[in-house]
Order: sequence, then C-alpha cells, then structure tokens
Amino acid sequence: MIKTATFAVVHFSVAFTVTYLLTGSWVLGGVIALTEPAVNTVAYFFHEKAWEVVKRRRASDAARPPDAAMA
Repeated sequence: MIKTATFAVVHFSVAFTVTYLLTGSWVLGGVIALTEPAVNTVAYFFHEKAWEVVKRRRASDAARPPDAAMA
C-alpha cells in the first residue's frame, strides 16, 4: 500500500508540475493534477477490459483445431 501511495504522490506531482510549467497557473495545475488521475483510472479500466477480450480470443484461437485446407 505504501508503494501505491508514493506512486500517487509522484503522479500528482508530475501532473501538477508539467501543467504549472506550461500554463503558469497554480489553480489549473491543481485541477489537472486531480482530474487526470481520475480520468486515467477510468481509461485503465476499459484498457484492461479490452485486453481480457484479446486474451479470450487468443485462447479460443489456440484451442481451435487447424483447418484441413491449411494443412
């Protein structure tokens, strides 16, 4: 859990710093530093779902016997 917490701090710090350096705005830096991880979490959820589909398809293809025409 400590590793997760420290990563969250690093993620927040990077998002805030990059936004602040690009815009010069403390407020915008804070808003983006809080919003980006939330949006990224949702995107990651759908990314994992997509990879589950890919894994199922690969497993299904591997279990399927080869076609006689291909042999």
